[in-house]
Amino acid sequence: MRRALALSPVALLIAAAPAPQLVPDVSQRDVVIQYSFTGADLLLFGAIVYPDGRKPEKPADIVVVLKGPEQSIVMREKQKVAGIWVNADTARFRSAPSFYAMASSRPIDRIVDDRTAAIYELGLDKLQLSPSSLNNTAELDRFQAGLVDLRARAGLFVERPGTVEITDGVLYRARLPLSARVIVGDYTAETFLVQDGRVVAGAVRDIVVRKSGFEQFMATAAQRWSFLYGLAAIALAVGMGWAAGAIARRV
Repeated sequence: MRRALALSPVALLIAAAPAPQLVPDVSQRDVVIQYSFTGADLLLFGAIVYPDGRKPEKPADIVVVLKGPEQSIVMREKQKVAGIWVNADTARFRSAPSFYAMASSRPIDRIVDDRTAAIYELGLDKLQLSPSSLNNTAELDRFQAGLVDLRARAGLFVERPGTVEITDGVLYRARLPLSARVIVGDYTAETFLVQDGRVVAGAVRDIVVRKSGFEQFMATAAQRWSFLYGLAAIALAVGMGWAAGAIARRV
């Protein structure tokens, strides 16, 4: 009993020991979309601050995740019936990220277990999309795989395992592409420090993606004056059609 009482303060000290901290940053916190926007290459970097400056004997791992605003998406599966492609089964996902990019110092399955990866959504196969219209597991997996495949081909879902560089166990850096097809809104750059399969520290930096110039004016007009915007679009289409017809008749 005395031994147990004597060891308890040590156990309390270990439990209360300060955890490492992350000091992250990103090369661009304000991304402006203009007519010539072809995408961006973001640098996520920072430092790991260990208690008393003592680095662990076993090197830690870093995972960075860049996420865009969540969207509600309806996926439709097409089938060929009598030579005609028609909509068949559908699936609705309530909270699919509009953009997702992940980079890690090593492959995710060598850093954390499946449960931890699912909790922090580390990897495309661990995204929590919140399906609302399917109960069949096989169908749900098929639609989710289809969504991930479509967005990956469009450059909106990206995985880059093993690309985070860690220098001297303290400084880290990673590059993630921001597709030209991203939507405007608030994005987050999340950084996770992993030791012995556990996430021991995390930090977030906010990124704003916005339109500028004529693109911003058109977006604002479509939202605030939708009726006038629609009339102007119709008038412009009619005018361009009339002008094209007039030019064709003269030629």
